[in-house]
Amino acid sequence: MSAALARTVSILGHPLAVLSLALLATQAGRGSVAQAWQLAAGLGAAATLVMAYSWWQVRRKRWGHVDASHRGERGGLNRFLLIVLIAGAAVAWMAGATHGVTAALALSAAIILVAILIARWCKLSLHLAFAVFAACLLAPLAWWATLAGLVFAACIAWSRLSLSRHVPRDLIAGAATGAVAGASFLLLLRAGQA
Repeated sequence: MSAALARTVSILGHPLAVLSLALLATQAGRGSVAQAWQLAAGLGAAATLVMAYSWWQVRRKRWGHVDASHRGERGGLNRFLLIVLIAGAAVAWMAGATHGVTAALALSAAIILVAILIARWCKLSLHLAFAVFAACLLAPLAWWATLAGLVFAACIAWSRLSLSRHVPRDLIAGAATGAVAGASFLLLLRAGQA
């Protein structure tokens, strides 16, 4: 039961899922329903692209599983994610998306870049980094939304340890990276840039 619950929490806490939900909630909360639908389509396309890339790597027998858990697999996935998120931020900016969406996508790319840069020393938990970042993205909506996001982030941390996907150091690095990205987003928001 515990392992099944941990897997469920881990799947629900997938980085692209929590980022997508937080961005959609913030757009809908601003009354931008049409932009929320456009964003949903764009994020859905990005998630499909990432899953197709992962499936292709497994099909070519370069990866053992689409979750890219092994060190060599993780590096390839992170580089691909970095390209997808940078391209997404550029498309959002050119399409006239809100500054908040563009900034969130650019900061998401920064999270991936940090994971790439410290990979030699630490397998940064992207699940936890994006969960904490998503909780910060919800701050302009309501304090309780951020609190709920942080509680969910704690559940994700438990699941990643329970499934032996990470060690505490990886989770601390992920939480810190997500918090720095989230604080940067909120500072940009306060300065009127997001």
